[in-house]
Amino acid sequence: MGLRKHLRAEKLKEEKKNQYVAKLSNCPTSPRKMRLVADLIRGQEVNKALAILRYTKKEAAQRLEKLLLSAIANWQNKNEGKRIEDNNLYVKEIYVDSARMLKRLRPAPQGRAHRIRKRSNHVTLFVDSKNTIETNE
Repeated sequence: MGLRKHLRAEKLKEEKKNQYVAKLSNCPTSPRKMRLVADLIRGQEVNKALAILRYTKKEAAQRLEKLLLSAIANWQNKNEGKRIEDNNLYVKEIYVDSARMLKRLRPAPQGRAHRIRKRSNHVTLFVDSKNTIETNE
């Protein structure tokens, strides 16, 4: 590996140490339905986002609530001894990508068949502290 590539890899590795991520893969909900709920919590503080998800009636809200709790746990593992309330955690980034699609056939009139696409998605959620942003600038 060349020197430039090596330095870039080291820099990326250092940046990953300061990222707090949780991923949900192959969730059996369509990405469109999941994005409706993800848009509700994007940029919100963690406690407010948890409250929003707890009282949202959509099925996707339960899955995102569990994912957000996982991201908070990942933050706590990397920052032992720090309190969440003091660091003003918020949902920095959340995005929903399409995952595999199960293709099924449904009988149609006159011997035909219609294709049914059962969609699924991947969700990636980044949590960050507002205090770290102020100290970096």
